Amino acid sequence: MANSKSNIASQTDIVLGEKEIVCSLTNKVVKTTDKEMTLQSMIAMMTEEYGFAQEDMERDFKVKYEDANEDKSKTQKVDLAIFSAGHAHDVDELIRFVIVAKDAKIKSNDKKAGVEATTEGILSSTDCNFACWTNGEDLQYVYSYEDDFGQVTCEAISDFPAEGQTLEDLEAQGERAMPRKPANESLVKTFKRCHDYIYGNEGMKKTAFWELLNLIFCKLYDEKRRFTDAKQGISYRRRFWVGVKEQNTEKGQAAVAERIKGIFEDLKESHIFKDVFDGNEQIMLSDRGLAFVAAELAKYSFLDATVDVKGTAYETIVSNTLKQEAGQFFTPRNIIKCMVEMLDPDQNCRVLDPACGSGGFLVMVLDHVRRKIAKNLYPDLDEVRLEAKYNSPEVDDAVREYAEKMIFGFDFDPDLKKAARMNMVMAGDGHSNIYNINSLDYPYGSKPDVPLIAEAVNDSIKHSADKDFHFETPASNAQGKFDMIFTNPPFGSKVEVDTEISTRFELNSTAPEVLFIEACYNFLKPGGKMGIVLPDGILGNPNTESVRLWILRHFKLLASVDLPVETFLPQVGVQASLLFLQKKTDEEMLIPIEDEDYNVFMAIVENVGKDRRGVPVYEKDDEGSELLFEHTKKWLTYADNGREIVKSRKERVKRLADDLPKVAQAYLQFKILCGDVILKKS
Repeated sequence: MANSKSNIASQTDIVLGEKEIVCSLTNKVVKTTDKEMTLQSMIAMMTEEYGFAQEDMERDFKVKYEDANEDKSKTQKVDLAIFSAGHAHDVDELIRFVIVAKDAKIKSNDKKAGVEATTEGILSSTDCNFACWTNGEDLQYVYSYEDDFGQVTCEAISDFPAEGQTLEDLEAQGERAMPRKPANESLVKTFKRCHDYIYGNEGMKKTAFWELLNLIFCKLYDEKRRFTDAKQGISYRRRFWVGVKEQNTEKGQAAVAERIKGIFEDLKESHIFKDVFDGNEQIMLSDRGLAFVAAELAKYSFLDATVDVKGTAYETIVSNTLKQEAGQFFTPRNIIKCMVEMLDPDQNCRVLDPACGSGGFLVMVLDHVRRKIAKNLYPDLDEVRLEAKYNSPEVDDAVREYAEKMIFGFDFDPDLKKAARMNMVMAGDGHSNIYNINSLDYPYGSKPDVPLIAEAVNDSIKHSADKDFHFETPASNAQGKFDMIFTNPPFGSKVEVDTEISTRFELNSTAPEVLFIEACYNFLKPGGKMGIVLPDGILGNPNTESVRLWILRHFKLLASVDLPVETFLPQVGVQASLLFLQKKTDEEMLIPIEDEDYNVFMAIVENVGKDRRGVPVYEKDDEGSELLFEHTKKWLTYADNGREIVKSRKERVKRLADDLPKVAQAYLQFKILCGDVILKKS
């Protein structure tokens, strides 16, 4: 964790006005227009993904050239110019340029501001052969070449070469090319671009998400072969790839479709995905549509992307889809991260989310444990090199073993079961323990997954540190066998539990959020812990006093964190809190509540990094001006000989006004003071 004191001390004297940021390239204050934010993303993409040095870039560069068609001189401004490494910033050294349209309303075929109008003049009249055009959503690459008769032709390509690469290099790599780690919001925009293309061009408004999901499955399945092939001594060659010109011809589109559909048939038979598909699914996209989506996805390595990047990208599409289809809402990632960090699961924790949704809590647990595993395996590496090891074969094997045996998720919605499994596959497997059941009805209910759960939990126990633990429930029942629970149960007046189910509970309520408290208690081992999101009504209303007394009789209260109303807005307006509880042992149950004496952590969160409209809110000084903090962005690249190179750039950035990371850190300090945690030397 960064030293907050040193960051504060390094604040500059620049004062940001409303809707202003500091450009990462020029270090100057600029307005946060749609175009500017897209340009900042492109700057990050060109440096982190393509490897171009910032000193070889210039924004708002004026290109002077002779227009052969109109036989006159022209001057055109490009939003981002990239020059030959170490050379002067003049048109003769221009090797790439980026055009950013004003906003997403400007389409690629616009006669004045589209791809052709803004790129072909420069490409046809200068030595620069590559351009990129974007409106913030659409992303198009253009290549110019001279034919045998001296005529210059411009054509669309799926990508352009990185620093030091030629188009021939990019084409020749084909199946051997390694996809790049996505920068900034690249993956979020790619997923959205693919979804919108299927939605708008393939006539699949109701099934766009699921078609995209199938292709993401294919991409992940193909990436995972890196590890299986390596173990077998086989030279890995991608099947999920698209040549730079393939998507523009019928022959190329057909070849791509054949490759991808072949992958899909193989994965449905694989042990990894056999329980995800019933075997009858088909990819229904046209060859043209499939080639477009595959070309977008093929650029990036999903396994090498961070969980935050993948999770944000995936859940953006999932939440938008399921919100529209079924009114589903999902827990914000900063809430999930805070809860997981506070309870701090490790490799010995059997974890459950009994209302897992798209798997947000489970993915965060897996990432949390992944970081611990990597740190244990590579204790001497610096932060940048350690992050590069998060997806090494050694870490991946350990994570997969943990996920397959120790992480469980239940949900009533079969579509969410599939969505959660996909999320877990992207994070590092563990998807096989996602089940479609009604957690409130367990161990009863007619859903076919019910009998599978106990078998999976028993198998987990055989291979876990608690294999000699005396469980009070029989082998046919998974209750009483989990170390930790993280969950945000469904709640609200529109959701009521069937009376036949509710009467089985001591709390005997029709409100699911109340019954989930008891259901979680039933799933936990004695001494097991849980973090749960609950509406404030349970914790404060006079008519729910009996619920609070039940909680205190059955649990030790570890922590209570009060959340502001902005937390779940603009999706839903609800006042909620985070409650952290530990199931009492039989001995602890004998102690009357009034005689208990233990420490409880309490916090009130005022800021969650956004306002009621979902607009980001940043840290400000006493006069209301947004603060700037010095930050060094570091990333790892590789030379041609394989040597690791750490690249960096200094930035002055705003910081979200989010109290949740501070709460998690304060809770750790609280546990240290209470003697619950012993610090180890790092």
